[in-house]
Amino acid sequence: MDIFDTEKRSDIMKRIKSKNSKSELLVFRYLRRRGIYFQKHYKRAPGSPDIALPRKKRAVFIDGDFWHGRTIDKIMQKDDINPYWIEKLQKNMERDKRQEKELIENGWELLRIWDSDLRRKRTAPENLEKIADFLQKPVNDEF
Repeated sequence: MDIFDTEKRSDIMKRIKSKNSKSELLVFRYLRRRGIYFQKHYKRAPGSPDIALPRKKRAVFIDGDFWHGRTIDKIMQKDDINPYWIEKLQKNMERDKRQEKELIENGWELLRIWDSDLRRKRTAPENLEKIADFLQKPVNDEF
């Protein structure tokens, strides 16, 4: 059973940021220090990538572990989980796949990074570098 009543749980969940999370701000600062220009929360592409290079058609998504299903197996093992959350997470994961497919069909390259991998001191540097490398790699021209 949830330790909070429905109203309190709803209030807690509403406070979770969907934009400019700590991980996103960390990445934005890192890229700016490296002199990499990008667009934040690019609305013209499916899924509004957290970081986008529209001319190169590159998109980076910084996915929250809970909201995008990284921990869904652990959540499903709990006896007291509300079915609403299972359904919500499954819909989020299906939406992510649809948006990813649409981006790829439109010629975009994608990189997905887990929020926790950016917050963890041990894995943050390699993931920040991975994002920078992805954004800076040469465009594959097909002629």
